[in-house]
Amino acid sequence: MKIGFLITARLKSERLPLKIIKDLNGKTVIERLIDRIKEIKDITDIVLCTSTNSQDKPLVDIARKNNIYYFNGDEEDVLKRLLDTAKFYNLDYFLGITADNPLITIRYSNLIVDEIKTNKYDFIKFEGLPLGVATYGMKVKALEVVCKIKSIIDTEIWGYLIDRPEIFDIKTIKIVDKLNRPELRLTLDYDEDYELIKNIYDNVPFKKVLNIYNVIDYLDKNPEIAKINQNCVQLDLDEKVKEEINKHYKENLEKIKRIKNRIYSII
Repeated sequence: MKIGFLITARLKSERLPLKIIKDLNGKTVIERLIDRIKEIKDITDIVLCTSTNSQDKPLVDIARKNNIYYFNGDEEDVLKRLLDTAKFYNLDYFLGITADNPLITIRYSNLIVDEIKTNKYDFIKFEGLPLGVATYGMKVKALEVVCKIKSIIDTEIWGYLIDRPEIFDIKTIKIVDKLNRPELRLTLDYDEDYELIKNIYDNVPFKKVLNIYNVIDYLDKNPEIAKINQNCVQLDLDEKVKEEINKHYKENLEKIKRIKNRIYSII
């Protein structure tokens, strides 16, 4: 069984231009993420999934510099890009995250790997982690089903397409230790996000990678730091789009199940 880690990355951000190549104590945001991914056990391939657009060429250079793979895929359809990447590298499962999250949890990512090996769920997610800390796990065949039946093309925000317990076998891991802090925002979309994360990397001691538990302790001891990005709003799908997705799944449920059965039956 091949389990990869796919990093979704583009340089087109309008809210915070070139955010994933901003500096965090001597390395770029995406390099800090790569360092953390390298600490996750039993990952066969780490792949930076970017686009064919020439503006993303610097990301290919970063992948090469950090000795990981890369894939140039669809500019707008993130799910197609992920699927094309997974098939190109012959993956059975993958963990994933977008490149603007340099503080992912290594411990719980290892737990996803364990769940994949033991129970072979279609989709594994977390409940309770700070925003930007959670990775996810996905069966490539489940992604293939979604790409086959989805009704939208711009899939930058795609959770509603795969998180369908009426179709897929989904495992939700609820966080019960001190990382259960969903009110904290540790992702990178706005200037305030970068100010906060840069402050963390400048002030929390570490050798190779930051300990996320030490980050929580630091923010608890310095609540004024944690409040830097408290007014930043996380993007979500428009309610009308959500309704359209729900309607599409409901009206085509039996057809979707047949498509899933056909894809899953291929060895």
